[in-house]
Amino acid sequence: MSDFRTPLRRVRGLGAAGGTEHFWQQRLTAISNLVLITVFLILLLTLMDESYEGVRAAFANPFVGIIMALMVISATIHMKLGMQVIIEDYIHGGAKLPLLILNTFFAIAVAAASLFAIVKMSFGV
Repeated sequence: MSDFRTPLRRVRGLGAAGGTEHFWQQRLTAISNLVLITVFLILLLTLMDESYEGVRAAFANPFVGIIMALMVISATIHMKLGMQVIIEDYIHGGAKLPLLILNTFFAIAVAAASLFAIVKMSFGV
């Protein structure tokens, strides 16, 4: 009994190293968050004294809209991965699966609402 792989891991040929993908996704989103949230904070400080029209004009720039959309996507993926680890480590029993599902849907809802707001600001709809 030296094979510690699950049946799914044996079929996919991944061995016991299935968690490394999650590890790397979390690290890469952390690095991208560092850059993107820094740009977001600079933009926020720059637009702090602007009127609503000035903020909309800034978001009309495609570069600003794309950077903000990338920040939302990276942050929500990172949030989902972090909460998934917490749920998997500290929740036991029948509540684990529903919480993992809710975690995924919550991250999708946050991303969708944020992206909708960015698109609305960028296109002036």
